[in-house]
Amino acid sequence: MIEEKYSTNLVKTKYVNDSKITDHYAIIPTGQGYENFDALPNLQKDIYKVIVKRFLSIFYPPAEFNKISVTINIENETFNTSGKVCVKLGYLEVLKPKKEDNISKEKGLTEKETENNIDILNTLKKGEKINIVNFETKDAETSPPTRYNSGSIILAMENAGKLIEDEELREQIKGAGIGTSATRAEIMKKLEKIKYIEINSKTQIITPTVYGEIIYEVVLNVMPDMLNPKLTASWEKGLDMVAKKEIEPNEFMRKVRKLYKIKI
Repeated sequence: MIEEKYSTNLVKTKYVNDSKITDHYAIIPTGQGYENFDALPNLQKDIYKVIVKRFLSIFYPPAEFNKISVTINIENETFNTSGKVCVKLGYLEVLKPKKEDNISKEKGLTEKETENNIDILNTLKKGEKINIVNFETKDAETSPPTRYNSGSIILAMENAGKLIEDEELREQIKGAGIGTSATRAEIMKKLEKIKYIEINSKTQIITPTVYGEIIYEVVLNVMPDMLNPKLTASWEKGLDMVAKKEIEPNEFMRKVRKLYKIKI
């Protein structure tokens, strides 16, 4: 990796907004002990490279794409297609992902065929008439959402705010989600320990236990708000107002007690 030359000057580049740090740092490569790199097993070398490249990529600008969308009308039927072309690599200069089919990601298209398709879309003009070569109908069935695993559930908790319709509350929980980066995994361990969920040791697929489903039904009927990330967002908003001294702590607690009829 040392031989690889990247265009961005990383010296004195700051990548952390200190005012928004709430948790501890993640893994940060320092270069210390690099003389031992060659002695590492291949798997550990690959892991180290992934971490370093991911770290370096955050100093780069976003990748930029040109997106092309085409709508075609055929005998009162409307068909849509789209594609995208990378015009500036940005952080992809470091990560260098495998080339994908940018038209529809359908299997079987070569890189040359993809380029030809993009060229065709680029030359089209609004209102232009085109010749149709053939039609093809495919039968397919929709699949149910895949079950969460120990990795995807953490991401879902982190991005729980996307499920909130209220824009103000969604912004409140943005970047926070449910739990913190240091506690989410522990939350899952606790749920497993108290028999609310089961985690397959091989696939890491998460399934609720019968006991967990009973608890869910009870909460759904008694306090449904507890199952909605909107509640977490509203509490975060209240705590933020307390921190900014916009409301008194006692006022915030009074509203919480009134909402859930807590007598203390």
